[in-house]
Order: sequence, then C-alpha cells, then structure tokens
Amino acid sequence: MQACVNPFAHLGNCATPNGQQQPSARAGQLCDGHGRVVRYLRLSVTDRCNLRCAYCRSDINQKFIPHPKVLRYEEMVRLVGMMASLGVTKLRLTGGEPFARKGCDELLHQLHAHYPSLDLRLTTNGTLLGPHIPMLRSVGVSAVNLSLDSFDRDTFAKVTGRDMLPAVLDSLDGLLRAGIRVKINAVAMRGVNDGQMDDFVHAVRTMPIDLRFIEFMPMGSGTLWGPETFWAAGDIRAEAERRVQLDPVQDDSAEAGPARMFAVRGGKGRLGFITAVSCHFCGTCNRLRLTSDGNLRTCLFDDREYHLRGILRSPHFDDGQLARVVRLACADKPIGADLLKARKKGEAVADKHMVGIGG
Repeated sequence: MQACVNPFAHLGNCATPNGQQQPSARAGQLCDGHGRVVRYLRLSVTDRCNLRCAYCRSDINQKFIPHPKVLRYEEMVRLVGMMASLGVTKLRLTGGEPFARKGCDELLHQLHAHYPSLDLRLTTNGTLLGPHIPMLRSVGVSAVNLSLDSFDRDTFAKVTGRDMLPAVLDSLDGLLRAGIRVKINAVAMRGVNDGQMDDFVHAVRTMPIDLRFIEFMPMGSGTLWGPETFWAAGDIRAEAERRVQLDPVQDDSAEAGPARMFAVRGGKGRLGFITAVSCHFCGTCNRLRLTSDGNLRTCLFDDREYHLRGILRSPHFDDGQLARVVRLACADKPIGADLLKARKKGEAVADKHMVGIGG
C-alpha cells in the first residue's frame, strides 16, 4: 500500500471527497462512535455470480452460501424497512450478480411498493440485465452502477473469465436509451487495463456517463491483487490528463459519494477516482453492508459481522430489538484506514472476498 499522498490536495481534505462535510445526526438516526451518520445500506441479494472476476473471487473453488441460509426476499424487505426507520434513505442492491438470483424483479417491485421514497439503486455486471431494464425504470431505480473494467473484449474475458463484453455493452446502450443514470465502475489494475486509457476517455467523451476508476483493494487471499497490480489514483489521473482536460466538480450534497469527480472538457460524461487505498475517505463514510445470508458488516475492511438472520427468524424478537442490535453494531463502526495501516505488508486487509460481502 502506498503512503497517503493526496493527488487531489487542491480540492480539500483527503478524507472528505468533493469537499462535502458529514451532516450531523438527528434524533433517532444511526450515528457511529466517530460521529458519522449512516444513511446508506448496501444489500447483497446473492453471492452467486456468472462471472469470476480476478479481483472479486479467489483462484480456488469457492463454496456458495447454502440456500436455507440465504435471506428470503420478505426478510430483506423487512430489514430494509427497519433500516429506513433508523434514517437510511439510500438503498443499493448488489451481489454477486443480483439477476443471478431468481425473482430479483419481484424484490425490486416489493421494495418500491413498500418504501417508494427510498433512493433505490443497483450494481450489476450487466451480462443478464437487458430484459430487466423496463422493470428498473418502472420501479424508479435512480441509477445503475455497471461493473466494466475494460472495453477490450480479450481483456474483459481475461478479467472476468467469460467472453461476455457484447452483452454488457448492449445493456449499457439499453440503460442510456431508457434514460437511467449510469455509473461505470472500473477496477484499475496495472498490467491489466492500464494501457486502455484511450478507450475509457473515448467513452466519457461520447456518452453521458460517470466512469469511476476504483483503486484495486486487497480483499481476500488468492485474488490478482499485489503491489505490481496496484495502480494509484494519482497515476490514473495523470494518464487521463495526457488525453483530456479535466475540470473538478464540486458536490456538497449529502448524496455525494467517495469519488473525486471531474467534468471532461468537450465531452458528455465525467471521470472519477475512488482512492480506496492510497488516500482514504473514511471521515464521510455513511454506509452499512448486509450480506445475502443476513450478516451486518459496518466496514468493508472489517471482518466482524453481526448475525441478523437468527433474530429475523425468531418469533421472540421484534423489529425494535433488531434495531437495537444494529445500533450497537453501528456504534462500534471502525475507521477502515486504521485497518489498512495495521495489516501486514502484502496481506489482504480482510479474509472475506468481495463476492461474499457484496460489491
């Protein structure tokens, strides 16, 4: 891991992307021991995925969560309602691949029907998305994050283990035609996609998308991660600026995410950089993660998980008691950067792989 040399120092504090400040908590809302207010839940629908991305899973055979341990859709809807009562306003469904689980459309319909004011979003690899795009629009999904690490077919197949780039590009076109906001997430990997900046720049010049480079994170053993594959955000930005003029975008809203966003002069889209390793943004972290088997994870880099499935399925506990467990867990939410610093050189920061946590 490189030292925290901030490639965006002229824009403000390293830990507060886009210069936004963490809003203060109101009565009844979730607030951790560091004063951060939780308003965002990432809910993994399944750990199943039809791709085998080199940064998400290990190179050994992995066991999927047994079906009886996976949360039922009605349990997910109940948990979302409890979290909404605690002040969560933004919900993102993740995987694995959400549409690898049968009936995901019905989950989206239920969430929209029960909690229409929630900002509902989705992260997908796009390979199975095409037939579901009209449904996404009908239930008011406000944005889709499309995992796409390369516009080169051979590189895509190398990273994901599947030759399915045409299906992803068809989904991208379908989302844009439907008027759904698209964010492309590209994991930046030296020696893999670092020679393809021309393709990435062409995309943001010609399409109204946000393309965000995410620094490769050391999550789980046996992945492609290593010092030789780590491509720091400062170097990524320099490579982009050899081709295009980038103008910083200031976003002071509560919904501003961890990416440093830049308008591409003369282009339709924007470029962003998520410095998950080289320069943390823990000071404004406002999220919790819920795995598909009902484990609450307060920090991506912390392997501590709080088991909610048993509480959900017990007739002896109600939503109030469930909320109390969530509050206690949130109060002990750590600073992820401290966990990064404490890990041994070259080791993963967490034992669990991203496919088991939720992207």
